[in-house]
Amino acid sequence: MRRTRRLILLLILAIAAAVGFIYIKQKTFQAKAAPPIPDWLPTGTSAKLNGWTLTKDDGNRSVFRIHAKDMRETSEGNRYELEGVDLRVYHKTNDAFDQVTSKKALFDKSDGVLYSEGDVEITLGVPSGDAPKPSGKLLVIKSSGVRYDSKSGKAFTDRAAAFTFDRGEGTATGAEYDPATGELRMFKDVSLTWHPRTAKGKTMKVEAGALVYKEKESKVLLSPWSRLKRDTLTLDAADSTVLLNDGVIQSVEARNAHGVDLDPKRRLDYAAGQLLMNFDEDGIVKTITGENNAKLLSTSATASTTITATRVDMEFDTSGDSSTLKKAIARGKSVVESKPIPQQQQQQQETKIMRSEVIQMDMRPGGQEIQTVETHTPGSLEFVPNSPGQKHRLLNGERFWITYGVQNQIESFRAVTATTRTESEQLKGKPPIPPAITSSKDLLAEFDPKGGALTKLEQWNDFRYESGDRKARTDRAVLDYAKNSITLTGPASRVWDSTGSTSADKILLNQKTGDFEAIGNVASTRVPEKKKDASGMLSGDEPIQAKAGRMTSTDENLQIHYEGNAILWQGPNRLQANRISIDREDQKLEAHGNVVSQFLDKSSATKSPAPKTPLKAAVFTTIKAPDMTYVDSERVAYYTNGVSLNRPGLDVQSRELRSYLKSAEAGSSLDKAIADGAVKIVQSAPGRKRTGTSEHAEYYVDESKVVLQNGQPQLVDSLRGTTKGKQLTWFSNNDRLLVDGAASQPAESNIRRK
Repeated sequence: MRRTRRLILLLILAIAAAVGFIYIKQKTFQAKAAPPIPDWLPTGTSAKLNGWTLTKDDGNRSVFRIHAKDMRETSEGNRYELEGVDLRVYHKTNDAFDQVTSKKALFDKSDGVLYSEGDVEITLGVPSGDAPKPSGKLLVIKSSGVRYDSKSGKAFTDRAAAFTFDRGEGTATGAEYDPATGELRMFKDVSLTWHPRTAKGKTMKVEAGALVYKEKESKVLLSPWSRLKRDTLTLDAADSTVLLNDGVIQSVEARNAHGVDLDPKRRLDYAAGQLLMNFDEDGIVKTITGENNAKLLSTSATASTTITATRVDMEFDTSGDSSTLKKAIARGKSVVESKPIPQQQQQQQETKIMRSEVIQMDMRPGGQEIQTVETHTPGSLEFVPNSPGQKHRLLNGERFWITYGVQNQIESFRAVTATTRTESEQLKGKPPIPPAITSSKDLLAEFDPKGGALTKLEQWNDFRYESGDRKARTDRAVLDYAKNSITLTGPASRVWDSTGSTSADKILLNQKTGDFEAIGNVASTRVPEKKKDASGMLSGDEPIQAKAGRMTSTDENLQIHYEGNAILWQGPNRLQANRISIDREDQKLEAHGNVVSQFLDKSSATKSPAPKTPLKAAVFTTIKAPDMTYVDSERVAYYTNGVSLNRPGLDVQSRELRSYLKSAEAGSSLDKAIADGAVKIVQSAPGRKRTGTSEHAEYYVDESKVVLQNGQPQLVDSLRGTTKGKQLTWFSNNDRLLVDGAASQPAESNIRRK
């Protein structure tokens, strides 16, 4: 019994020990499983939490979401200090959001502003959910001291910021982004770099004082100054607008812009109040339009060409790795000036200036040299001398077409309804040279392809010329620049001045000397000289007219030469020969080859007959000979090499003959004629003929007297027989005959009886 009680006691003790052991174990386990006791919150902190998230919805969509790895709420209960921040502000379409990440940030719940003193990264337009991802890179902004308004989505910083976007990167000082307007602002010191889409393109660098990126419009606004640089191209301007297309620069519109393209072989400068540049998908310039005082300057090794106008449109060739000027069109008070650059051992050619409302310039492949220039409206082309001896020329026309050769040298140009004005260099001590003025319906000029000098200027269809008092007109005229001569061709060719006029099939006019040559069907008229001692031959108040196959006039019309069946006449007086030369300075006239001169006795033509008296027949003296020379100071015409003189009823034959004209008051009437060498004089009258022979004879017109001398003078009278003597004198108007005999040569008469 006693043993049983011990066993029960031991059993009770064992149970008690087991229960205690289990209790202790459970207490120990509970102690270990219980959460740790939190530390006391710092002063000013009302809450602290890990993995904190704050969201805001408007019922239909998410507005924003803020997540932080750690959050500390201030005692005021409306400010949160965050670490490991990820802020997402959703777009209204809910297909994208703007993301702001920062290591540390302070969030004010009352105004919804998130501020980060440290580094911040902002990514715009991140696709959400199943929204398609954009083809290019997203715009990422990195900065510090960023203030972000979660209610409006605006982000702001006044510190240095860096940007990366689809085609480049950039930096600026101070930035602001507003998702409501889709505008990103960079406040100052903006520098952006755009990379090309393909290997063909070139990187473009953009600098500006400030920048506004309008995301919705794909526009970049640069102000108050801007600079764009791509390869050899640099553009400086005031305000500029860059238009993007899928992240690639499509166009640039700049104000008060000046650009330069530094090609190794050519420099291209352009400027305008408003400048618009269009680019292709590789970022290569396609077109440039300048308005308001637009200017384009192309400089090569041989010439500089400047275009100024209200507007200039430039088209570029983008087939290569870079853009080259292909075409330029100037509109509104357009001026194209091409000035040659001086070359060693070469004369500098004229500066050429074209003016018109619309001028188009096409470039050769490569964009370094001009190929053609044309006007679409009336214009002018001016040649300004740069070297001695060059002439100042001005051409006006309804339209111009200019073709250029190598090295920007004009090869030719054409104009319609054209006028020209040429001013020669004034020589010291010489009288001024009047300008030469021409006009025609058509004009074509040709230039030396090597030196660029004008070689030929051709004008046709109603050509007219004027220089001082000299004028000309024809159907076609050609200026030979080297010879400084104008050739007029066409049946209507005519040149005239105050001294007379000349027409011919062809006229060659020397602009420098004033000399000219007329060829083919020449007809000229000379105004008589108003002198008291005017020439007795072909002189008087009536104009002197002439016809010939060819005519030359030199020394300011002082030397005139006709040839080829030449005929001169003044009123009834006439001179004909193969060749006729007039020396107006020495008052001398020569005729050669089949010379025929005809003079009217003015006494018979000018005396008024008595009433009821029959008019006297005109009396002409005709002299024929191979050669004739007339000297006005002696008033003697000297005929040689076989001469015949004919008057009514009188014929004179001799080897030589001197014809003496009467005084100036008597005009060109014959006073006397003296013949020498095998002289034969035949006087004919009804029923009578008298023939005189000698070696020397003299005929006096007013006295009708004939004197025979030398060489056994003899007179044979058909009525009175033959008379010989040392000197025989007879009068044709009566029967008087005077015979003078000599001891060795007594007078002899053989009287014929009836």
